[in-house]
Amino acid sequence: MNENDKQIVGEKAAEFVKDGMVVGLGTGSTVLYTIKRLGQLVQEGLNIKGIPTSIQTEKLAKEVGIQLVNFSKIEQIDIAIDGADEINPNFELIKGGGGALLREKIIAKAAKTFIVVADPTKMVERLGKFRLPVEVIPFGMEMTMKHIKAIGLSPELRLNGATPFITDNGNYIFDCSIPNHIQTEIIERELNLIPGVVENGLFVGMTDLVITLDKNGDVEILSK
Repeated sequence: MNENDKQIVGEKAAEFVKDGMVVGLGTGSTVLYTIKRLGQLVQEGLNIKGIPTSIQTEKLAKEVGIQLVNFSKIEQIDIAIDGADEINPNFELIKGGGGALLREKIIAKAAKTFIVVADPTKMVERLGKFRLPVEVIPFGMEMTMKHIKAIGLSPELRLNGATPFITDNGNYIFDCSIPNHIQTEIIERELNLIPGVVENGLFVGMTDLVITLDKNGDVEILSK
């Protein structure tokens, strides 16, 4: 997907944001255009408050003039807009390629409406071509890795050069290959029962709308 396509999809999502809303601001190369467009609308008088899913998004939102708040100042999030690494026909997602999966999941779960912006290459029949990110605390991570292997996944520590990748929360990420026979709902639950696992990148039963492009390059809005 070229940058122009990402811009079309990202800016379309901004149309769902209305005056007075609290907006969950996602992370990634497509939702970047949503945030930039929302910044333009704020300059034109749109009144919104944003909650960012990453330090990177927080920085961008401040640059474009979006007022930010934290959870202690709000009752709910009206709408959250974010990208995805994979989306299956049931609107189940794999997220976390950028390492922001924990904050993204907290915000998606808190939102009344969760919109995913994605290019057509992210639409798949079955999740798992993209490895599943699992955020873990550094303490005892060798044992956590053994437990993850025991439920059928193949974890690999994500690196930043020669050292472990560190999330915004100070944790590590294991990128895990998923065998064909494993069911997403079961593996999501099993992963989060492992001591040391903070969260995983499976988003099941959260997505309300997907904004993408059809084969002709036109905007397509999909709902369950």
